[in-house]
Amino acid sequence: MTHHATPQSGFTLVELVMVIAVTGVLAAALVVFVLPAMGLYLASRDRGELLHEADAALALMVRDVRRAVPNSVRIVGDQCIELVPAHGGGRYRAGPDTENDSGPSCSPAADCSAWVDTSAATTVFDVLGASGNAAAVGDYVVINNQNTNDVYAGSNRALVTAVSTPAASFGTQRVSIGALQVSPGYDGGRFLLVPASRQAVFFSCSGADGTLDSEGNGKGTLRLSQAYGFNAAAPSSCPSGGAVLAERVRSCHFVYDPNQGATQQSGFVWLDIELARGGETAHLSMGAHVSNVP
Repeated sequence: MTHHATPQSGFTLVELVMVIAVTGVLAAALVVFVLPAMGLYLASRDRGELLHEADAALALMVRDVRRAVPNSVRIVGDQCIELVPAHGGGRYRAGPDTENDSGPSCSPAADCSAWVDTSAATTVFDVLGASGNAAAVGDYVVINNQNTNDVYAGSNRALVTAVSTPAASFGTQRVSIGALQVSPGYDGGRFLLVPASRQAVFFSCSGADGTLDSEGNGKGTLRLSQAYGFNAAAPSSCPSGGAVLAERVRSCHFVYDPNQGATQQSGFVWLDIELARGGETAHLSMGAHVSNVP
C-alpha cells in the first residue's frame, strides 16, 4: 500500500514578513492620522459640553437679572450676587371708579372698586392691566422700590392673602394683601409680583480661584440659593449651599453698575465664567440690563 504525505498548512516566511510589514504600516497610520483626529474630536466634544453648561447657567442668571425688582441687586465682592426676581406685575387702580362705584368713599365690594390710597395703608386693590403671571396667594406685591434694601426689609413689600375677580368695569383681578403703606407721592401706579417659590435669590461661586486641580479641572462650583426668605441686612459674604448650576468652575466674576447710561435709569450686570475639565476650558461672558425705575 502506498502512503501519500499530507501537505502541511501554515504561513511561509515571506508571508509572515509581509504581514508584519503591513501591520507596521497600519500602526504607523493609526498613530500619525487616526489618534490625533480622535484626540481633536474628544477635545472638541469636551469644549462643547463645557460651553453648553456655562451657557445654560449664564442664561438662567441673565433671565433673573432682567426680571429683577428695580434696585434689588446686591453684590458681594465679585463672586456672588443677590436679587429679587419678579414673575409678573402690572398697574393698579390709583383712584376710585367715579362712574361705576355705588357711591363716594364706598368700601371695596361687588359694587365698589378697590384702589391704592397713598395717604393710608392699602389692604386690597384692583388690577387694571397685567403682564406675566397673575397674582396668586403666597406671592409678594412690591411697589416703588427706590432703595435697595427696602424690598428685603419689607417696607414696600406685602404678602398676597387672597385673589378674586371683580366686576369687569373695576379690573381683571382684586388682590388682597397685608397692610402696605405705599410711598406718598408715588404716581407710577405699577406693582410687581415676586413668586413665593423663589423670593430673594443668590448666585454664588465657591472655590473658583483661577487654578486647576491635578486632573486639569476647575475647583469651583456655581450655585443658586432661593426660597430662603428676605434678609433685611445687606450680605457681607457669599452664602454656601444651594442647587448646582455648574461644576468645575475655574473662575467667575460678577460686576454690577447701578447707574448705567446717561439717564441712569437702568443698571447693568456683567457675568463672566470659565469652566475647565481635563485641561479643556470654556470661557463665556454675558451682560444684562435691569430696569431701576419702579
